[in-house]
Amino acid sequence: MTAPSSHTMRTLAQDDADALLAFELANRAWFERHVEARDRAFYSAQGVARHIADYLDRHAAGAWHPCVLLDAEGRIVGRANLKDIDRAEGSAEVGYRIAHDQTGKGLATFALKNLIELARATWQLKELRAEITHANQGSAAVLRKCGFVHARELPRLAMVDNSWVDGALYLRDLRPA
Repeated sequence: MTAPSSHTMRTLAQDDADALLAFELANRAWFERHVEARDRAFYSAQGVARHIADYLDRHAAGAWHPCVLLDAEGRIVGRANLKDIDRAEGSAEVGYRIAHDQTGKGLATFALKNLIELARATWQLKELRAEITHANQGSAAVLRKCGFVHARELPRLAMVDNSWVDGALYLRDLRPA
C-alpha cells in the first residue's frame, strides 16, 4: 500500500522492535497529549518486544491487524491498527498514531483509508468504530473525511495528564450503499 508521498503501510513485524521503540520514545510526549499514557515498562527493548509479540499473537488469532507506516527511507513514522476484530459482529475498532513531525501530511488519512480497505478486503467487516478524546480534533477531522460519523458522546473516555477527559464514538458503515 503506497501513499502518493512514497509512504507505505504494512503489518507489524517482530524485527520492528528497535525502530518502534525509537518512534515511541521520540513521540511519547506528543501522543500523551491526546491519549492515555502507556505503562512505563513499555519504553524498553523488552517492553516493546513483549508488546509486538502480544499484537502478533492477537493478529494470528484474528483479533487484531497491527500495522506500521514507513517513510521513503523505511523509518517508522506512524502506526495503525484494526483491533478487537469481531468476525461474528463484522466489526472492529480503528486506531492510529502519527509522528509529531509528520502531522499535516495526510498520513492519518492514508492510514485510515488503508485500515478501511483491510477491514473490507481481508476481514470482510461491516462496521468500524473509533473512540477519540474531544481534544483530538485533528483525528475527528480525519475520521469525518474518511466517512465516519459521530455516534455518541463517551464521558470519561481516557485518563490524559492525570485527568479524566471526555470523548466521542465515531462509526463507519462498510456495507455497500
